[in-house]
Amino acid sequence: MSACSAAILETRGVLALTGEDRAPFLQGLVTNDVARVASDRAIHAALLTPQGKFLFDLFVAAQGDGWLIDGEAARLADLQARLRKFKLRSKIGLTLAEGWSVAAAWGDGAAEAFGLRPGEAGAARALGTPDDGVAYVDPRLPAAGVRLILPADHAGALLEARGAALVDPAAYDRHRLEHGLPDGSRDLIAEKTTALEGGLEDLNGVDFHKGCYMGQELTARTKYRGLLKRRLMPVSVDGAVPEPGTMLLTDSGKDAGEMRSGMALDGGTGLGLAIVRLEALRAGTALHAGASRVMPRRPAWMSLPEPEPEPTAAG
Repeated sequence: MSACSAAILETRGVLALTGEDRAPFLQGLVTNDVARVASDRAIHAALLTPQGKFLFDLFVAAQGDGWLIDGEAARLADLQARLRKFKLRSKIGLTLAEGWSVAAAWGDGAAEAFGLRPGEAGAARALGTPDDGVAYVDPRLPAAGVRLILPADHAGALLEARGAALVDPAAYDRHRLEHGLPDGSRDLIAEKTTALEGGLEDLNGVDFHKGCYMGQELTARTKYRGLLKRRLMPVSVDGAVPEPGTMLLTDSGKDAGEMRSGMALDGGTGLGLAIVRLEALRAGTALHAGASRVMPRRPAWMSLPEPEPEPTAAG
């Protein structure tokens, strides 16, 4: 039996995408290559505005003759409506899949508990028949564990049958904060954050070799011209955890970024994510948010552009 933890993620919901045109339909809209979606592969992607700003994060997994899309529960109807605008004559069905729940499992033996290969991002498999759901290694980061889409009426029982210990979703929130993983619009500001600021490239959510998709131009220009100036990254907090949207300041009072989601820990400390200006990160000093001190931390998975060279005096 595994020693992994599991939680039902009630903040996530599911759309069902069916029909013979589902692949070309979604391919022209989202940041990743949906041609990779198969019975043994799930992907992570985002839907952007035409200007290249974040709208929705999503995970896509195969289930029977269709696909299941894991998105933010509170914004799922909006995602459905926006996608439907592009249906035109595509032979697809796009419905709210209310009979499914999203769950996560992490810790020792999580992948093995669901018959998956540990360390292989996006590796997926059906849990018996299509009606039993699907499990897949988190395609963003294998260390995040396993994501699952399960029948809502007995999701907990299915998790426990695999040896997972059901815990409060707050435990998963801490787990993803420790790994620096964004949680949809809590961390990626709709119509403001770009895909690369949010880390989608490093988290296997952007494919630069697929065909066109909405927002591609800005995403590609930001990458190839080295225009990235800010990044979403994990932070540790000494003091009260600042509210989302709180400005982060340098010692000299200069704007250094903005706090996003976070949680308090024992001893007057906390964890969180924040959008941090790269120049402030490279300074290597703590930032200020009111009376609290916030220290950015670059996780091992995160790549950063090389700093611009210092200008030289004309000689």
